[in-house]
Amino acid sequence: MDNFLQIQGLNCGYDDKFRLQNVSFNLQKGILAGVIGPNGSGKTTLFKGLTGELAVNKNNVKLNNLFVPAMPLKQKARNIAVVTQTIDPVDIAVEDYVLLGRCRTKKLSVFETRGDREIARKYMQLTGIWPKRHKFMARLSGGEQQLAGIARALAQQPQLLLLDEPTSHLDITHQVQVLNLIQQLNHELKLTVLMIIHDLNLAGEYCDYLVMLNEGRVFATGTPAHVLNYQNIEDVYKTVVITKTNPLSKKPAVFLVSKKVLDSMAIPGAGHYVPNDK
Repeated sequence: MDNFLQIQGLNCGYDDKFRLQNVSFNLQKGILAGVIGPNGSGKTTLFKGLTGELAVNKNNVKLNNLFVPAMPLKQKARNIAVVTQTIDPVDIAVEDYVLLGRCRTKKLSVFETRGDREIARKYMQLTGIWPKRHKFMARLSGGEQQLAGIARALAQQPQLLLLDEPTSHLDITHQVQVLNLIQQLNHELKLTVLMIIHDLNLAGEYCDYLVMLNEGRVFATGTPAHVLNYQNIEDVYKTVVITKTNPLSKKPAVFLVSKKVLDSMAIPGAGHYVPNDK
């Protein structure tokens, strides 16, 4: 299968602070992929490079054989939609907020048409935010705001959906709700999804493919089973872990080990205890 998103030798960032260095990976169309790595590894910088917020060489990023940096803004909006980590709780109704996604793709008129409203309705219903359409964004819960943000992004009808930590600040119930929805959209709409995600267990459970970053470089890529092994995690996160396989999903699960437990199992004259059956 041809690569849908191609990132080759991407270098971008901030001259006096942090830069991505020679980042390369490819994604096939219709995949649900995650970007993982510790704080400061370059995850958000990568997204800013993909969306054009940070300058990149025009040949570094291709989407469906088109150079993304060379796309006009409206064309880019029809191809790539972004859901930010924190949804700005603007003082407008949910329906009007979602319709803003249609305005981003229109060449001339900024006024919505009947067709725009039908598209917005479709994605509000699909994300489950339709019953809240007349409520103001500022009065929604964090989980509801995230659903409205996803509906607005889908209203652009993009080929690639970028999500920056979609489960940030959500409890476990709403984390699962949002990720189940993303998985559903990926499957039913054949939508290619790339999301930044901090929780390694959620990344392993929901993603088909992972990109692990460390200090501005790609450390590992591949399936969750390939990337989320204890060697990779301990090398990148500098934390002792145990990895097992979820007996139902057959996806990797990561267990942390506290310093207290490690100290209690320490072997005299040796370093920390490392379990044999990782």
